[in-house]
Amino acid sequence: MSEDPQVENSDVETSKVEASKAEAPKVQPPQVVTVTLNPAIDLTITLDHFVIGTVQRATAAVSTCGGKGINVAGCLADWGIRVVATGVLGRANDGTFAEFFAAKGIADRFVRTPGETRTNIKIADRTSGETTDVNLPGLRVPAVAFDAVRKMLMDSVAPGRPVVLAGSLPETLPETAWARLAADLRGREARIVLDTSGGPLAAALKANVPIHAVKPNHVELEAVIGRPLTGTGELVEAARTLLARGLALVVVSRGAEGALFVDSETALAARLPAKAALSTVGAGDAMVAGIVAALIEDAPIERIARLSTAFAASKLDRIGPYLGPAEDIERLAAAVSVTLI
Repeated sequence: MSEDPQVENSDVETSKVEASKAEAPKVQPPQVVTVTLNPAIDLTITLDHFVIGTVQRATAAVSTCGGKGINVAGCLADWGIRVVATGVLGRANDGTFAEFFAAKGIADRFVRTPGETRTNIKIADRTSGETTDVNLPGLRVPAVAFDAVRKMLMDSVAPGRPVVLAGSLPETLPETAWARLAADLRGREARIVLDTSGGPLAAALKANVPIHAVKPNHVELEAVIGRPLTGTGELVEAARTLLARGLALVVVSRGAEGALFVDSETALAARLPAKAALSTVGAGDAMVAGIVAALIEDAPIERIARLSTAFAASKLDRIGPYLGPAEDIERLAAAVSVTLI
């Protein structure tokens, strides 16, 4: 990239940014680093049938740590992978996250800054299987905090290891923030998996930065390409245009229809048999975790398709960043229908 992003920073002089004192294990270095710049506490409310404009009784309400990178880190930790998680948290309510990281064995290298991490509300309809999201405004991240994350990331990444840059950006950071982090990692030969959308995705794809893989959904891919995409053939063609920009893998998630996995040689469609869903929240993040887990194995594209689809399916009957038992996931992976396109 030609220049650093301009970060709005009205609180630089008064903000005292703190980095977590927790360290990754010294004997066994981390296998993956995840970055979350706009985390959240996810309040998932489950209803038998959600009807707008009525008074309803929830059947359950669960509060969990959220944010795409944090969700990915949680799933990878459940798979037995050593993870460092970094990003920015509000100091006022960071205890929930610290407890989560400690329980999962995730090395907490989040930067703390004044304020509260936002809460997102997710309404899960058990009848339709659909989830309605209400995302609240994120934490104001000053430039000094973003710079601290950049340093923490560089200090945490081993050469050639996967790095997950995931989620939306807070309003105080420019759309080029993910691209800036990717540019920082150029000399580390990190395999960067980017999972974001809109302007931040477009900015990263336009920049000359080393991105290994992206996972847009159908609508997000249309936004990047700039036109409607109809049918599997057009989606694969669009994915190949992204490969031409230097990516190694494009995964197009399609909800209940599964996902497409496209690299320079192969295009696959992967799908599991229909499964009842308690909540679809976090299924896409679990798919990213499955992609990363397969990359750590140096797996071929079919294994990437099977394992990531199984990770996503495992999340459908769980709330929060948790996977099912490994043997169940491998059983799901074996049951995935994989078709050559």
